[in-house]
This record gives sequence, structure tokens and C-alpha cells, in this order.
Amino acid sequence: MCAVVITGLHRLVNEKGGMLRGKRVGLVTHAAAVTPDLQAAPDALVESGVALRALFAPEHGLESAEADADPVAHSVHPRFSIPIYSLYGETRRPTPAMLNDLDVLVFDMQDVGARFYTYLSTLFHVLTAAGEFGLPVIVLDRPNPINGLAIEGPLLEPGFESFVGVAPLPVRHGMTMGELARWLNAECNLRADLTVIPMEGWRRAMWFDDTGLPWAPPSPAMPHVSTATVYPGACLVEGTTLSEGRGTALPFELIGAPWLDAYGLARSLNALGLSGVRFRPAQFIPSAGKHAGRLCQGVQVHVVDREALQPVRMGLHLVAACRTMAPGDFAFLPASWEGRAPHFDLLMGTSAPRAGLEAGASVAEIVALWRASEQEFHRQRAFALLYA
Repeated sequence: MCAVVITGLHRLVNEKGGMLRGKRVGLVTHAAAVTPDLQAAPDALVESGVALRALFAPEHGLESAEADADPVAHSVHPRFSIPIYSLYGETRRPTPAMLNDLDVLVFDMQDVGARFYTYLSTLFHVLTAAGEFGLPVIVLDRPNPINGLAIEGPLLEPGFESFVGVAPLPVRHGMTMGELARWLNAECNLRADLTVIPMEGWRRAMWFDDTGLPWAPPSPAMPHVSTATVYPGACLVEGTTLSEGRGTALPFELIGAPWLDAYGLARSLNALGLSGVRFRPAQFIPSAGKHAGRLCQGVQVHVVDREALQPVRMGLHLVAACRTMAPGDFAFLPASWEGRAPHFDLLMGTSAPRAGLEAGASVAEIVALWRASEQEFHRQRAFALLYA
């Protein structure tokens, strides 16, 4: 299949480096930032004549191989002999020492369309540091793989900011990284000298497999576009004692725990008649993460109509059903890996959904709390959009 979308990186490479000629360039990137023929962004830029002086790596590292939440160390690129500065270790924001010998920062990462996927946080901190240092930033845009139309979930509330939520966005925001950069720079008053090189050919209704571009996993637990499709809801399981399927071939598509009844869970979830999804009883043994090495009973999430799917609502129904089935074993984790509020609350951006479930509220009652903010965000984001 031929690519029908030209990414910001591909446009820049086709222009032989274009606006980067003669400049000392720092590149914030990872292994999923590739050309249509699967050449990595650093190699493509060097071959087009760009003078790379430093690389910056997010969570999971430059090669997108490190486990989630594991610190990433600074290193040196084995072929280019330039520093690879970690933005997920001793610092999550470029320091003045890292930026001192650069003329411009270039940002090129493949995102997955959910507020809590941490590449959005890295973008925020890059824009913040560049704004403070007076260094221009160029964002090379890429598709939102789960389309640019759907918006779902509550806005992040003040006091719930973390590295899985840096700004008042809904869980599913329907924006590309270039659009998010424009939105963050304006709404958060970051004052970065920002340029976005937009894509050609991308339309808001497109899913990643409509673009003709190759999918390279942006993190170890994001192997397929189908993973990204359910992720905005299935990731909520991270904040509970349930396994989200890490350490299996289907992370975020397999959900369970040793103390569940797979057939009973699938039956109760399917009885809800949720749009776009069915649940199959499943057993699995995670090799990593929660319940590693133990037989888990649960479900496999099968998306039958991705346009109709509402993944955040689905994720809440999953959590609610497991809590009802095994109230003595299910629990919300008491704190996050940041040592602050419960991780579920940081993922949701508010404590209201967890508090509602614990008080016996229905998922429909919880969802009703944020319906108006979804509609408002649809209007509020309009100034930052680049595509029809």
C-alpha cells in the first residue's frame, strides 16, 4: 500500500533539510519516527544534510525498548557519536547545558492519541524549556492513529497534574502532536518560538491504517494499531489490581486477574451491549507486570466497530464489572508511581470517577459529569487545528 499521507519528517527530508540547513540541531525522537521506507528519523535527517548535534529520548528510550516507568540513562549514539540525552531519568526537561550548543530543537514522535501517553508530557516540557531558553522548536507532525474527530473523557482538573497528565485535556483529545504543540504553547503560555511542519494528505477521519504509513511500535506495549484503539480506556486498568495484559502478546487487549471468573465477566460485559465491542472469556499468564507468572482469568477485548467504540466508557465498565465480581480482591492502587494521588485518579485527571464507583454510582452517571466538557473542548481546541 502506498502512503497517502506525507509526514512532517518526510516533507523536510524531501526538501533536503530545508530550514535546518546550516543550523546545529537537537532532535527529540524515538524508534517509531520513521520515513515511509522505515528509515529512522536521525538517519533520514543526517542523510538530507542536517547537522545533528544531540538526540533527546523520551520514556522507553531512543529505541522504544525500555519498560514503562523504567528510568532511561544518558548515552552516546553508536554511529553518530553524539549525546543521547534522556528526558525520562534524572530530568524530564532539557536543561540549559543540553541546549547550549544548539540553534534549534526538532520534535518528531509518533503519539497514540491519549492524554496519559507520556510523549505529550515530553512535548510540553520541551516547549517549556525552549521557551525559557529562547530556542526555536520545529515539530514534525504525524497522524493521530485513532483519528482526529473523537473526543472522550473528563478534562484534567487542577491538582491532578503529573507526567501522565500535564494539561487540561480530555483523555482522548483527537489532536496530532503538531496541533497539541500549538494548543499547549497558547493555552499554557509556554512562549516557545514554535513552527509546525504539517502533514500533507491527512484528514481528521483517518485512522492510522488509512494513511498507508508503516506502524512501528512507539513503546513495547503498543505493538499494533488495535492496541492504540482500546488504550484510552484499557489503560485505566493500570490504576487497579487488575493486569492490563503487559507481558502478553496483547497488552491492553487482555484484562484480568487470578481471582476473576472469565466466563462470568465476559457474560456480564456483553450483556451491557456496549457500542463497537465484544468480550471473549480468556486465560493468560503475564510474563511481566502485575500477576506475572500467574494464571489470570479475564477477557480479550474485541473491537467490532471502532467508529462506534467509546474506549474510555468501555474502560470504566471493565473496572466496574471486575470490582462488582470480586470486591474482596479488586482494589484501586493507593498511590501512583509518582508517590502522589491514586494512579487511577491521575490517569482520569480527576478523582470523581473513582469516588463515584466507590459510592455505587453507575458508569452512565459518571460519564454524564463530563459530557459538557467534551463538547466545550471540541469548540475550544478549534484554533489549534491544522486539518479538516
